[in-house]
Amino acid sequence: MISRCFFRYLKQTSLADYVAFRSFSRSQQTPAAVTSSFIDSLRTAVGDNNVSTSDAIREQHGHDESHHEVYKPDVVVFAESVEQVSKVAKLCNEKKVPLIPFGSGTGLEGGVNALSGGVTLDVTKMNQIVEVNAEDFDCTVQPGVMRIALNSYLRDTGLWFPIDPGADASICGMCATSASGTNAVRYGTMRENVLNLQVVLPDGRVIHTAGKGKRCRKTSAGYNLTNLFVGSEGTLGIITQATIKLYGLPEKTIAAVCHFKTVQEAVDTVVQIMQSGITMAKLEFLDDKAIEAFNKFSKYNMPVAQSLFLEFHGPALGLEDQFNTVKDLIELNGGLGLQMATDEDERKRLWKARHEMLWACTALIPGSKPYSTDICVPISHLPEVIIKTKQWIDEAKVLGPMVGHVGDGNFHVFFPVNHSDKETMAKVKDISSKMGYLAMDLNGTCTGEHGIGMGKCHLLEKEIGPVGIQVLKDVKKCFDPNGIMNPGKIIS
Repeated sequence: MISRCFFRYLKQTSLADYVAFRSFSRSQQTPAAVTSSFIDSLRTAVGDNNVSTSDAIREQHGHDESHHEVYKPDVVVFAESVEQVSKVAKLCNEKKVPLIPFGSGTGLEGGVNALSGGVTLDVTKMNQIVEVNAEDFDCTVQPGVMRIALNSYLRDTGLWFPIDPGADASICGMCATSASGTNAVRYGTMRENVLNLQVVLPDGRVIHTAGKGKRCRKTSAGYNLTNLFVGSEGTLGIITQATIKLYGLPEKTIAAVCHFKTVQEAVDTVVQIMQSGITMAKLEFLDDKAIEAFNKFSKYNMPVAQSLFLEFHGPALGLEDQFNTVKDLIELNGGLGLQMATDEDERKRLWKARHEMLWACTALIPGSKPYSTDICVPISHLPEVIIKTKQWIDEAKVLGPMVGHVGDGNFHVFFPVNHSDKETMAKVKDISSKMGYLAMDLNGTCTGEHGIGMGKCHLLEKEIGPVGIQVLKDVKKCFDPNGIMNPGKIIS
């Protein structure tokens, strides 16, 4: 746990010193108590074939898609049922062995890295869609069910699950990280779309956060345990089942792209669209550097300028009227080259290219790896933070294309960087940290959707204050008194 004196130390030190301090702290931690007899107990609990100590498997489970250093667990366990998850949790709790839940590994803040070794619990074999209640617009899934597979399964029902973080993440992993993405401006984030969770607590007990089998749209019964676990990043328990909201497939969809000379013009357009009362499905900003990467990687030929990607969902009657209203606002703010796409294949190609932006940016510098960060501010402050961030990037002489879910004030910077280049990495980390502090100064957050993980712990105290940090520690201690659940994340 981090003490208050550490936070006083943090305020007086640089990000580089902070990283060095964390590395030192981890090196002083007591090694995980994973013995051969403990591994034998795990084999008894889940079967020989579901336990691996191979270096390759441990390496695979020691990182996500972020820039953070790999930290391998001592052993990887594959669970096939909630009963097996419960047994593994109970064993780890009794021996005080760290336990790290693992889904698809698509996170961006080191949320699955085994900082203290221990057991990584892979739940991808639990991949059943338990039930679909089409008439009630909800479904229940196990933790190994992936987002794309779920929507493929739902296609014939006329329903879909619209939360789309870009990566083909697992649904329960999206619950654990409070994922959102391009559709959040219309459909919200995971926090608004989870009705119930089945969770295995660190001591092996199993709870249903809204009551077993409950899937009503609202309740006033007691504490909101469901949302306590949404965004908990595996630090309080293991999510083994999720009941989520579904939505009707839109009758008609229109996608569009337009370009602006300045960031201010683009964001002014976004604000006016939101003020007009038009419910956009997607409202994305790409800066000129991102468009350059977009063109090269996905074989487009768009003007290299500040750009908006838009999508409208709704009944055919009236949707084009909404588009025309937005068109007028775009032209009023100096927008150019508005193009509409109603063909399904072209729309899918356009958004597929948007979701591949991380890799498109990485391709700008051969041999680089992605360093991605995000912040979120009230929409009116977007021009300020984007322009200031661009200034920092230019001054540091690094490459940092920007992509934003501007409809809800969230934007990302994708830095392609060679991780062995210590000087550039230091610059990038410094920019990322300054972005977080600036966002919070403007009544925003240091992360809109990536989460805290191991990468943004140093920003969290300013965001919620020392009393808030202490309350988080109290909650953590209540659920996980032995501190075994994903140590070193959120509050390290």
